[in-house]
Amino acid sequence: MSKALRSGYSTGTHATAILGALLHKEYKNALITNIEVTLPTSQIANIEVKHENKRHFSTIKVDNDDIDVTKGCCINAKLFNERPPVLKEINQLPSILNVHNGKIYIYAGAGVGVVTKKGLKVEPNYPAINPTPLSMMKSISLDVLNESFSDDIHIVFSVDEGEEIAKSTANSKVGVLGGISILGTRGIVKPISAGAYIDSIETEIDVISASKLDEIIFTLGNTAHDYAIKLYGNESVVEIGNFIYDASSRLKEKKFKKFIFISSIAKMTKVAQGFKNSHNKYGFIDFDALREVITDETGINLADEEFLTVKAIVQSLNQNEVEEFIHIINQKAGEKFIDYFKELGVDIKELEIVTLESNEVYKRSLSW
Repeated sequence: MSKALRSGYSTGTHATAILGALLHKEYKNALITNIEVTLPTSQIANIEVKHENKRHFSTIKVDNDDIDVTKGCCINAKLFNERPPVLKEINQLPSILNVHNGKIYIYAGAGVGVVTKKGLKVEPNYPAINPTPLSMMKSISLDVLNESFSDDIHIVFSVDEGEEIAKSTANSKVGVLGGISILGTRGIVKPISAGAYIDSIETEIDVISASKLDEIIFTLGNTAHDYAIKLYGNESVVEIGNFIYDASSRLKEKKFKKFIFISSIAKMTKVAQGFKNSHNKYGFIDFDALREVITDETGINLADEEFLTVKAIVQSLNQNEVEEFIHIINQKAGEKFIDYFKELGVDIKELEIVTLESNEVYKRSLSW
């Protein structure tokens, strides 16, 4: 029997913990070394924090069996009464948490990136701290501070060696400069060591096959997985964790009649371009080739504008053009799966490719 892999907590969960500890110390004179953080899933994480000085706490991102480059990093938060005099040279605007009658201004310090390009979940010139961690920070602030809170305070997050760590990510390519991003949609980092994860995928497929269900649904990413669970239930859904080709190979000799694949437009574009694994370590989207496809097959002219994310392309199009663009991506992604199924000897003849983008659902059916 294989050893169970350890999960960990996201950078967003750790950042939330040290903000909570700072507020406890500043407003309740309570020195905390372990703090509870409520995750978006309503689970509770217990995070160890360290008091560096009166207005400075740190935490070490919990080690786990994931391939995440940020595990073990030291995340810091410092509190100021006024806008910090020294910030990044990058023109930076603070994210603002409205808490009771006051405001908490959030900044990226050393080792935390600032967004400089459109197309990400965070607008340009703001700290690379995603909406879910910011929401968690607001929640813990509301919990710690009483309703009379009316101050304006400033919090600077930093990560030791964050700029160096970021070199192993796609941050600079997508316009996040100066360090890592503070991420997390669920607060938990699930282990995705290749062999163990593929084994778990195979096990899930075997269980679904044994249930004599006619269709199987693969999802890529948390949003796609949540959508699939809501629509189809849990019985036939498998989150494949970047392993597009390896997961497909586990469908050989199964008797499913229909295959459904659900993902975001960015990951779907990788599938359409033939990526067998969507992790960034296997490469990035070829935007020159993507531009040619858009021009040749839809007639949409993107001129000479440089795009660093697929979302930025989508944001530059009108609704009819978005539908045309995603239709092409879905078609090409479906054709790639057909190629893989033929190559692998997978006997599924009906496919449905589903892209989720800005609360819209785009579907493309194929058969062979």
